[in-house]
Amino acid sequence: MLGFPSRKNLKCEDFKGTDIGKNAVVRSGTIIYCDVTIGDNFNTGHNVLIRENTSIGNGVSIGTYSIIEGNTTIGHNVNLQSMVYVPTGVVIEDDVFIGPNAVLTNDKYPPNGGDNLKGPVIKKGASIGANTTILPGVIIGEGSLVAAGSVVTKDVPAFTLAVGSPARIRDLPEGAKI
Repeated sequence: MLGFPSRKNLKCEDFKGTDIGKNAVVRSGTIIYCDVTIGDNFNTGHNVLIRENTSIGNGVSIGTYSIIEGNTTIGHNVNLQSMVYVPTGVVIEDDVFIGPNAVLTNDKYPPNGGDNLKGPVIKKGASIGANTTILPGVIIGEGSLVAAGSVVTKDVPAFTLAVGSPARIRDLPEGAKI
């Protein structure tokens, strides 16, 4: 379903739909709300949800059962594997990889965050492993790697490795360097 009306547009007869570039593959069960702009060479798995006020660049792949809650920016050449959860207010820069079942959060004190929601920022070229949790407001530095299963509670400097729960910062392994 493309251009699904957001809550504010439910009773409106005329509202902005969804803009999707060339060569897109949108698989069955996917719902993309209105006020979403998507670049060229985009593809989804099945049953993906993308909420309103989201901007997605070129060459982006969003895996099966992933959810993007809206008011989110996703750069170019981003790969979100299956079952990734992206809440409101997240910025994901270019060339980012996020492994399956990763969860980004935006509410420091749920459910009472209210107007203080602040999603993580994932900088260019970062990779986030499977089953990782990134807490609100955390910045994942450029070219950094977050190991699978980590819980990231603090910023990760550029070109480092974050591992564990809570994540500790280590030097980037030789095989992971660009």
